[in-house]
Amino acid sequence: MRSEALGEGNFGMLLVGNVVINRVVASCDVFKNTTTIQEVIYQKNAFEGVGTDLWFGNANGKERELALKCINGYRADPATRALWYRNPGRDVPCPPEFYGVLAGRFKQHCFYDPKSNLDCNI
Repeated sequence: MRSEALGEGNFGMLLVGNVVINRVVASCDVFKNTTTIQEVIYQKNAFEGVGTDLWFGNANGKERELALKCINGYRADPATRALWYRNPGRDVPCPPEFYGVLAGRFKQHCFYDPKSNLDCNI
């Protein structure tokens, strides 16, 4: 969460955590065989932050608290059902589609829900 959204603050990191947990429970598309947080995080090309300087090192107490909050069921819009997000850049509008359909934006991150035909059961 830190390596993907530190600049978005605690709420931004929670939204990224929502996407991770949603991918764990999703039963559709490329997420049908990812049933653990570790499988989701290390899925090929899933997260740009893996392996960056922010990735390495132990999580601090606040980061652990945020992660556990997501694991224990915390969800918030626009990532309540989101399976994808992207950062198109400062002052760049979110594309209406990116794998899924635009659910909303928080700061620089755009969040995307799966299309209804995917039957993801989130």
